[in-house]
Amino acid sequence: MVSGATRVTGIIGWPVAHSLSPAMHNAAFGALGLDWAYVAFPVSPERVSEAIRGLAAAGVAGLNVTIPHKQAVLDDCSAVSDAVAAIGAANTLVPDGAGGWRAENTDAAGFLRALDEAAPLELDGASALVIGAGGAARAVVFALRQRGARVRVANRTRANAAALGDPIEFSRPALEEAAAQSALVVNCTSLGLHDDGVPGVLPIDALGPDRVVVDVVYRPGGTAWLGAAEARGARCVDGLGMLLHQGAAAFAQWTGQEPPIGVMRAALMLPQG
Repeated sequence: MVSGATRVTGIIGWPVAHSLSPAMHNAAFGALGLDWAYVAFPVSPERVSEAIRGLAAAGVAGLNVTIPHKQAVLDDCSAVSDAVAAIGAANTLVPDGAGGWRAENTDAAGFLRALDEAAPLELDGASALVIGAGGAARAVVFALRQRGARVRVANRTRANAAALGDPIEFSRPALEEAAAQSALVVNCTSLGLHDDGVPGVLPIDALGPDRVVVDVVYRPGGTAWLGAAEARGARCVDGLGMLLHQGAAAFAQWTGQEPPIGVMRAALMLPQG
């Protein structure tokens, strides 16, 4: 039961109604007997600054940040972690004790933990292809470089790709060629989230048993692209693991308690709606 003493956390994004984070975090709060609640706040891009300042003023105990606000929130944070400074994007905000927010990034660690859990891969010296150049891609590139991987990046805006790594043309032939030379292929775009078919630009032919393929998008049952890669024998990792582990890290920072991983995973796999 929500009461006057309930501590509120949540997620801001645009849109955000599809988020599975409320189910995951509320299950975790319940399992630990915490009088906390997690809600989704739909915040349009032009109102990010006033929203996060208002939520801080209202005493909100923690926030997650999703597309498209992971970079915009940095303008109104009093401090940033080393990971945020390196990545240039935040997915977690923690109260700074002075009425504002400290920016954190748990996406990078969450990505590596999910990869290690589902498809362990020696990354030191390995070649990786990252598709996309937004906040999630920034975190993934940072994580891969921490492990010693050589990273190439494809994005519709070539300058954005070049800012993260060796740029690749955003076309099917170029992506197929790059994927054929990569041990790891990661889709960090929203392509496939709402599509029942495989997006035409994403590589397929080069994905086989000697590839690890990750889609950071989480869609129940997996995206069509990930399914096609799995059918070709690739080791596949869907977005659920990254969503789980980045959320667990945020939970620990807000509450100071060990997150109940099993409970959170089970909540993510339940039918929503």
